[in-house]
Amino acid sequence: MAVTKKDYYEILGVSRNATKEEIKHAYRRLALKYHPDKNPDNRKEAEEKFKEISEAYEVLMDDHKRSLYDRYGHAGVEGTFGDQGFTWEHFTHFDDLRDIFGEFFDNLIRDFGIRGSIFQDLFGTRVRVRHRGEDLRIVLPLELEEIIKGTTKTIRYTRQVICPACNGRGGTTQTCPVCRGRGQIQRVSENIFGRFVSVTTCPECGGTGTILASRCNVCGGKGRVPKKERVEVHIPAGVRNGDTLTIKGKGNASTDGGPPGDLLVTINEKPHPVFKRKGNDVLLRLEVPFTTFVLGGTVELPTPDGKSVTVKIAPGTPDGKVIRLTGRGIPNVNGWGRGDEVVELHVKIPEDLPRDIKNKLKEIAPYLARKKS
Repeated sequence: MAVTKKDYYEILGVSRNATKEEIKHAYRRLALKYHPDKNPDNRKEAEEKFKEISEAYEVLMDDHKRSLYDRYGHAGVEGTFGDQGFTWEHFTHFDDLRDIFGEFFDNLIRDFGIRGSIFQDLFGTRVRVRHRGEDLRIVLPLELEEIIKGTTKTIRYTRQVICPACNGRGGTTQTCPVCRGRGQIQRVSENIFGRFVSVTTCPECGGTGTILASRCNVCGGKGRVPKKERVEVHIPAGVRNGDTLTIKGKGNASTDGGPPGDLLVTINEKPHPVFKRKGNDVLLRLEVPFTTFVLGGTVELPTPDGKSVTVKIAPGTPDGKVIRLTGRGIPNVNGWGRGDEVVELHVKIPEDLPRDIKNKLKEIAPYLARKKS
């Protein structure tokens, strides 16, 4: 049976309109509370709780992920973490942990002799923090009819992939002469308070412990090359202008062995020549002959799905009459229900009337202008 995940806002104890400062404050409080070393009697539970609050923090501090979560819940952000769900490879706020735990966090690096961008995580296992590849953004224009029915689009674009010639290394490498392969530089200072050791990432190799000895002839030392891609994107019915769909792993490759970025497809709803969209409703302004308003009759109402509906007009119907066709609008993107078609009827004023028709209208004009007694 599938496990129901807790609400991210509930996990951090903040409201749904919380600011980033409020979210950061809540995470700081909980991170200090659930640090495994502060919970030796139930360390495993603390580790799980710490990972849970960190996952919530990762989502709510990222504008894109938070927007997806607010609209679609956990299903909206699952694609950003992959099949295994959230792992520490996805956590991008280690600097915040450094701010929270201060010198203790730096001591982890020093005491365990960890190289480069590899951190001793808070649970006793080593985690190498690699950077994700860049996300790519594409704007996808859609017709209203495609939005109503849902569609599948083939997108062609170019992204950066690992160079096949050097396997992403950029060429042949050698040990960094500055840090001697450690990826870090230690500086020792003394003052009246004692002896202090600071550890910083090696500026020469960027923490990798190696530098290029010779550049790859294919990628020129970049480790990545451009590649034309083709991907099919399923667009669910009911998407809105500005909605962004995430295609996991279809962005640029990482430059340091991390996961690839994502392809972000933003919907651009084209203006429709007949209908206007308002939420999940569609609005239609329809001109009807004057005689239909006066004598009654029927009118054919077009609908956005290509069908027409015949509607009776009662005699004496006023100009501006609104007719609502239930369930003829745009589906909700979550599959629950559908909006309405709202039709506003207005008198159609004919042009270039024959003289005899104009004369007859003049004859009945006083009657039409007469007020009800």
